[in-house]
Amino acid sequence: MKDVKMVVTDMDGTLLNSNHDVSSKFFELFKDLKQQNIQFVAASGRPYYSIVKKLQPIKNDIIIVAENGGLVIQNQNVLLSNQLNPNRVLELYTLISTIADTYPIFCTQHQAFILRASDDLVKTFSEYYSDYTIIDSFEDITDDIIKIALYHTSNSEKHIFPFVKHLKPELNVVVSGNHWVDISEAITNKGNALSFLQKQLNISPSETMVFGDYNNDLEMLTCAKYSYAMANAHPNVKNVANFETESNDNNGVELVLEQLITESRKH
Repeated sequence: MKDVKMVVTDMDGTLLNSNHDVSSKFFELFKDLKQQNIQFVAASGRPYYSIVKKLQPIKNDIIIVAENGGLVIQNQNVLLSNQLNPNRVLELYTLISTIADTYPIFCTQHQAFILRASDDLVKTFSEYYSDYTIIDSFEDITDDIIKIALYHTSNSEKHIFPFVKHLKPELNVVVSGNHWVDISEAITNKGNALSFLQKQLNISPSETMVFGDYNNDLEMLTCAKYSYAMANAHPNVKNVANFETESNDNNGVELVLEQLITESRKH
């Protein structure tokens, strides 16, 4: 581990516990990472503004990969942005409208557009998409769309994915959580975003550590020698990762970071 120069972690199910909180222990460990000149990257399906709120105390010292790699931002500077083709979005909207009990959220850099839904659903969505506008019609969307997030109340892999998987490989379609399927441009995934950063920062896969728990983390796990699946991870993630750590509720990320910091200090 002594060679690690960059740590990349997913948010939900990984760095965040089941209450969607970051532990105080992580913020203490971050000081040590910074002292050892190890770059920290938060890589999530969440939008940029939501990740910033979760990591407010350190937002100016990290790189944020948002919207599953559709947006990469450092100190408010956009390093990478992949937008969906507007004509394709209209086709997708028509398709999505035919899938039962499926709620689309149209994600842009600064806010999400939520088609009118019940108050309970909007409350659920707002945990992830805190800056949002409720719309009555697709035509009300005013910004470039980076990602369409589809929500199902019980199981997205069973009830949404079969109806949209045919869109691959022209688009990136991924089950990103128990309730979520995300659709974005084909080149948009956390792995491509991480490869971009590795080239920019001249950091190799053997100098990279990655943590993840769901299918939207698969590509970035293959970009790192030190790839960790959480104990609570999807079976696909455990098959791809080189190592496993404790669950998100048992500080799995922090346990490995403690080892990393100990090794870095020795050298």
